[in-house]
Amino acid sequence: MTTAAAPIRAKQRPGDRVFSKSAVFAGSMILVTLAAVATFLIVQSIPALFADREDASILDSNFWAYVGPLVFGTVWAAALALLIALPISIGIALFISHYAPRRLASVLGYIVDLLAAVPSVVFGLWGIGVLAPAVQPIYSWLVDNLGWFPLFAGPVSGTGRTILTAALVLAVMIIPIITAISREVFLQTPVLHEEAALALGATKWEMIRTAVLPFGRPGIISAAVLGLGRALGETMAVAMVLSATGAVTFQLLTSVNPSTIAANIALSFPEAYGINVNVLIATGLILFIVTFAVNAIARWIVARRAEFSGAN
Repeated sequence: MTTAAAPIRAKQRPGDRVFSKSAVFAGSMILVTLAAVATFLIVQSIPALFADREDASILDSNFWAYVGPLVFGTVWAAALALLIALPISIGIALFISHYAPRRLASVLGYIVDLLAAVPSVVFGLWGIGVLAPAVQPIYSWLVDNLGWFPLFAGPVSGTGRTILTAALVLAVMIIPIITAISREVFLQTPVLHEEAALALGATKWEMIRTAVLPFGRPGIISAAVLGLGRALGETMAVAMVLSATGAVTFQLLTSVNPSTIAANIALSFPEAYGINVNVLIATGLILFIVTFAVNAIARWIVARRAEFSGAN
């Protein structure tokens, strides 16, 4: 009578055990940190969620009336920045990966990576000192000639420090992020797919449209979400460039502009006291939720388009 042989387990070396435990610990710390931040925001926000003008001087009526325009300004500025930056970033990434000579492509890639390391304060100074004065005549022309369109309705801002200027600064800040990720994704396109498209008589642009862009679509979405997250949470550049009044308006060129959550916290926190601090922390909780929701939606979109990832 024979008995089944017991499975032989390979003995794990000490180095493997240390690395495995370290990886598990590092991954767990991400969840612990996220939970700690969420817990802090929720606990500190509870007094502000039901506060009114009598409780906090920073409020005009209640918390929700206070945070509503800030959410609008945050999403509006980030959406404008993404709308401007995404096509430019994809164009730069395609040029570097498929059109530029190898030596020029390496130089451009290095420059793009360096641009991502520029501090936001520098972008803010550039926006105030260079961009805003430069675009103000353009804004005047747009109001004079396209003022019938609601987005370009007047009166025009005399300083150029509008929501559109802030969006342009944010777009410049997120272009390196989107470009770098998109470039790496485009370079991972299987060569056989590209050669097959060219062998069937496709032009280079048709090859990019039928082989490269479908393969890189999940990567483009991920890059866009990372850029959007940077734009949603940007503080100093927006606080320095935007002349905010807290209004809810879609007009891009006037001196009446919405504010963003991050910029409002930076500008208001030094003078906040008592429950006003809780109100500002509560707005940070709202920004945390908005950012989390944006990333969740992006993950859902990428999961739906998994067939284009090249993994199958």
